[in-house]
Amino acid sequence: MINSNNVNALERAGAENEEVVLFHSATISEVNHAIEKAFDIFEAYKTLPTLKRISFLENIAEELSVTGDPLISITSKETSLPQKRLEGERERTINQIRMFVNLLKEGSWINAVIDPAQPNRLPLPKPDIRQMQIPLGVVGVFGASNFPYAFSVAGGDTISALAAGCPVVFKAHSGHPLTSALVGRCILKAARSTGMPEGVFSLLHGAGQEVGTAIVTHTKIKAIAFTGSYLGGKSIFDAAVKRPEPIPVYAEMGSVNPVFVLPGILHNNSRAVAESLADSNALGVGQFCTNPGIIVILKSKDTEQFLEDYALYASNLKGGTMLSERIYHAYTSGIDTLRSHEEVKLIAAGKHDEGLNSAVPHAFKVSGKSFLQNKNLYEEVFGPSATLVVADDSEQLYEIARSFPGQLTASVWAMENDFKEHRELFRVLENKAGRLVLNNVPTGVEVTHAMVHGGPFPATTDSKATSVGSRSIYRFTRPLCYQNFPQELLPDALKDNNPLQIWRHIGGIFTKDGLK
Repeated sequence: MINSNNVNALERAGAENEEVVLFHSATISEVNHAIEKAFDIFEAYKTLPTLKRISFLENIAEELSVTGDPLISITSKETSLPQKRLEGERERTINQIRMFVNLLKEGSWINAVIDPAQPNRLPLPKPDIRQMQIPLGVVGVFGASNFPYAFSVAGGDTISALAAGCPVVFKAHSGHPLTSALVGRCILKAARSTGMPEGVFSLLHGAGQEVGTAIVTHTKIKAIAFTGSYLGGKSIFDAAVKRPEPIPVYAEMGSVNPVFVLPGILHNNSRAVAESLADSNALGVGQFCTNPGIIVILKSKDTEQFLEDYALYASNLKGGTMLSERIYHAYTSGIDTLRSHEEVKLIAAGKHDEGLNSAVPHAFKVSGKSFLQNKNLYEEVFGPSATLVVADDSEQLYEIARSFPGQLTASVWAMENDFKEHRELFRVLENKAGRLVLNNVPTGVEVTHAMVHGGPFPATTDSKATSVGSRSIYRFTRPLCYQNFPQELLPDALKDNNPLQIWRHIGGIFTKDGLK
């Protein structure tokens, strides 16, 4: 377990000499201690002035920004991800923290709503009713393997929970334990330097399921955030709903992110579309949760040209080393399964990159009819593999679209004439995904206020939530209503004179004005 009591030992070990660092798998007693400590300080942390939480987050961002090349080097060794990719991801993570800093400064995320009393209303007086968001409690967070910064220790789940006023108990991913410890140290140093209560953040290591299960089932954990596989996310969800007090689980569990390519754009720009999609599929050795794994093409006179363009380009793409041996073997098993289907044809295999656990990009082709008849073809192959599905006509295209389970993204490549002729496709996809993409690749999740990184089951366990963007904070809050409270008992966000100077919803109107 990493907490402020053993930060010094980690500091003495040094970032450059990872061989001397031995990681202790947390015992159940240590898991319980971390959660109990977080619970004990929850009231103190959630009632801190907002400026204190802002300072805490700003210090985390600053600590990350000064980690320099040693952190990048260690993460690259642990994950096989290239230095440039990691540098960009660290910067994204820092910017994500700063987005939450600005969210707290601006203040309207609290969603303050005030319905003033009407004491003279007939036949009964109307009471004074006010509402705002408050933090849930201690949050358990599980790190992801494929984004060791942005979806790990100081990633969006941790930071949005801390911003909301929730202490965090973090389960480190076994694929990058030293990276996790070093980033955890950044958070703990920031907590210490800004006077946060002891226990606001803890990091636990542990192989297998024992530590994770202990976190999920502890009675003082009030929410869970998870990014990873369907099996992992679903098992956490099942354990959480079986508790005497069920809790929300926000699990992002992957997606095949279907892409639909319509005739107009094929006729105008077949090669460019093919190359964009093949590049997106192979990006990061295909290890993005928004990787376009299934591409559906509506048959036209340009279909064969598109398939040739895609196959030619994909056959020249290089693979790369995957995150772990386990992920590599899962990928090769998925490729073998696709090749075993008689109706599925291999159209391209990319170039082999020297190195251990190096994946080769693959592209397959199957008819729309065969695709609809074999549900195994809908399953995600995590890595640089794409299945190109040729739909015979518009009706079959819509049938394929309707047949997909929930997805993180769904994309359409089309020209204006395609919009008019296939408007129904967009209506179908609105019910299938958390983000619809037009004439662009789904890889590359912008960290913005409007972003939705979520979707209907089985992409996630809660389609109302997002794990990226400022609205991800609402996973860890709930609305509380105050009725007929005097001013001295109300939180500042709900007081008549609006001391925080935030936007509020008063009597149906958004305003910064106070009540007269």
